[in-house]
Amino acid sequence: MTNPLVKVTDLCVEFNGARRARALDHVSFDIQPGEVLGLLGESGSGKSVTLRTLLRLHPQRTTRIGGSIQVDGKEVLDLKGKDLDHYRGGTVSMIFQEPGLAFDPVYTIGQQIVETIRAHDAVDKATAAKRALEMLERVQIPQAKRRFDAYPHELSGGMRQRAMIALALSCRPKLLLADEPTTALDASVQIQILLLLRELQKETGMSVIFVTHDIGAAVEVADRIAVMYGGRIIEENSVKGIVTSPMHPYTAGLLGSTVSSDNRGKPLPAVRGAPPNLAAIPPGCTFAPRCDNASERCTKDRPALLSADGARLACWHPVKELVMPDRNLAYA
Repeated sequence: MTNPLVKVTDLCVEFNGARRARALDHVSFDIQPGEVLGLLGESGSGKSVTLRTLLRLHPQRTTRIGGSIQVDGKEVLDLKGKDLDHYRGGTVSMIFQEPGLAFDPVYTIGQQIVETIRAHDAVDKATAAKRALEMLERVQIPQAKRRFDAYPHELSGGMRQRAMIALALSCRPKLLLADEPTTALDASVQIQILLLLRELQKETGMSVIFVTHDIGAAVEVADRIAVMYGGRIIEENSVKGIVTSPMHPYTAGLLGSTVSSDNRGKPLPAVRGAPPNLAAIPPGCTFAPRCDNASERCTKDRPALLSADGARLACWHPVKELVMPDRNLAYA
């Protein structure tokens, strides 16, 4: 196996505002070149915080970061000045959740893509404009020349999202961070954007971290899925493994609450309760207060994230056990 493009080890993020909140708690994962990792979970589980930490977007004064983030062989937490500027956009780019807020409203779409290209590549304005127009055409924006000279508010939600993808890919990044890029779009446009992302990923060979709370979207795009809850990864497996054989009760609950033809006309089950307060994380498993399988052990001891055969699981009483090579490590 080749060396991973992304290697995150024991990543912890703590926000020190009016109250101290640990948003990420010892998160670890690898991503191979050309691989798509889906981060799945409810709002507040730590998905977007993970992406923003990878880009070092949190304010330094109120944020404490521990652990290690290695991307393309470099320690991201050590980058400063021009090295950090080149890393953002050059090595790693991001598609934000709401492109209407990510674009500057007083500049045209073309001007913003041209500026991004020239900030990272030593090319003249004409060359950058040509590449920007090619990127707009590549993301299948109709009448690309006209959209090039349009302001963000003149585009529909779907067009703005395509333009945001063009902006993110304009400097040929090795890693693309997609933060729920289809949330604000209607169903038909969501499908188009998901298929476009997968097509561009295969065409360019870049790695992608795709954040979503929609299991259907993750299935369309991802090769592997990591399920987050309370700032931790609690289960990770291939897409097929997650969908057909979920091991963690939370993952099974997410899948069970998804609308499908099988449960048409029936009450839709839901995961009871609410996500944990990150400013007051309880001892033990963070999902225990909402879990029907929880025991006294779950409320006292936090389960470790164990690995076997490409899957990982943190649970004392899983729906389906993770079979370890060493039986002494198997779950009781």
